[in-house]
Amino acid sequence: MKTRLLIVLPVVIVLGACSYTSPRYSINADTNVALKSLGATNIGVGPFAGPSSFSKTCRGLRPLEPPDGQTHTEYLRKALEDELKVAGAYGASNPRIVLSGTVNKLEFSSIRGLTGGSWDIDLTLRSSNGRRLTTAEHYEFDSGLTADTACRQTADAYMHAVQNLIKKIVQMPDFKVMVQ
Repeated sequence: MKTRLLIVLPVVIVLGACSYTSPRYSINADTNVALKSLGATNIGVGPFAGPSSFSKTCRGLRPLEPPDGQTHTEYLRKALEDELKVAGAYGASNPRIVLSGTVNKLEFSSIRGLTGGSWDIDLTLRSSNGRRLTTAEHYEFDSGLTADTACRQTADAYMHAVQNLIKKIVQMPDFKVMVQ
């Protein structure tokens, strides 16, 4: 019995310490085109505040984590910054406009129906020019039947939910006013 415990315990510790990691953010072509069409430049990205509550544990197994030691809020902030950089609209030093944000809601489900999942993100974005906008994304995806598969799919889907949210933001008429 002691031998079995000595074999099983390290396996449980190693598996318990692992997390499901989202992929690094990837630029969205539609967002890039929308940002370029605005003609805005020298936009900075300030701090983002996280939601008041967020449980990142998936099905009681392991946590969902963004890559590179980021929080989910930092991931979202950096995604906006990356989109601005690739579109040529980012200003690292002495930006003309600074966008900051508050993630009002961040939730996921790896059990929607039997094999579906969803992410819900609600973000308020503020501009240093006094303008603000709030928008939300409800992103549904196929998660899978088993817990391990569903949690991996949920972690992967975070990037797509963030892409959709940022695309939605930059295509809103209010966003143009925020960056002018």
